[in-house]
Amino acid sequence: MPYSKNKPKCFTEVNGKRIIDYALDAFKESNLNDIHFIGGYLIDAVKKEYPQFTFHHNSEWETNNILASLFFAESAMKKGFISTYSDILFTPEIIKKLVKSPYDITIVVDTKWKARYNDRLQHPMDDAEKVISKDNRIIRISRKISNEESDEEFIGIVQFSPKGAQKFIECYHKSKQKYKDKPFHGNSTFRKAYLIDLFQEMLERGEEIYHVTTDGGYYEIDTVEDLGLVSKSILKSQEF
Repeated sequence: MPYSKNKPKCFTEVNGKRIIDYALDAFKESNLNDIHFIGGYLIDAVKKEYPQFTFHHNSEWETNNILASLFFAESAMKKGFISTYSDILFTPEIIKKLVKSPYDITIVVDTKWKARYNDRLQHPMDDAEKVISKDNRIIRISRKISNEESDEEFIGIVQFSPKGAQKFIECYHKSKQKYKDKPFHGNSTFRKAYLIDLFQEMLERGEEIYHVTTDGGYYEIDTVEDLGLVSKSILKSQEF
């Protein structure tokens, strides 16, 4: 608020360009044009402006969270896919690097995440989706990791091969059946889980997740303060 009062958050403009259009431009440079959009809040506005998308309506958006929302598009997952949060900016170079990954599940992490929090007074570092890795393999991913332990943050972009997608889908349904309305990786219920919580569950079940890194070219816009900081940073760095 107030930018998302009458329009979806991804319609917020950063230096005259919508957040969602930064993502579309990045995907287009890697010839990724089959776009699926999952939404609930003001989804009709997105349908009107981007009729070329395939839409998946999260009809329970007011009571669920990121993970459950993603699975409204389960029917589109089996052939492999790339998923991204819709409130982040990232350069085409990040996607170009990601699509070259040979692994079944690959996430993108920022190695300079702590520097981005220097001026973010409204978004605490403790809320970062922190990662611990060895070489390029993920060991742990959680908000509970201390800031000192982690040199990387998950930026919200992940790629699944068909095999990786199948493992992801299977783990989701097994976890949903097991936990139902019980706490899940620190959340009040499985329904309130984040994407990273299922990643951690997969790691604990012995699945392998890898990463590609970026040391810039990525911004999260979670607050009005972030919007101002990102706008100034982009103008200064000319990354986009």
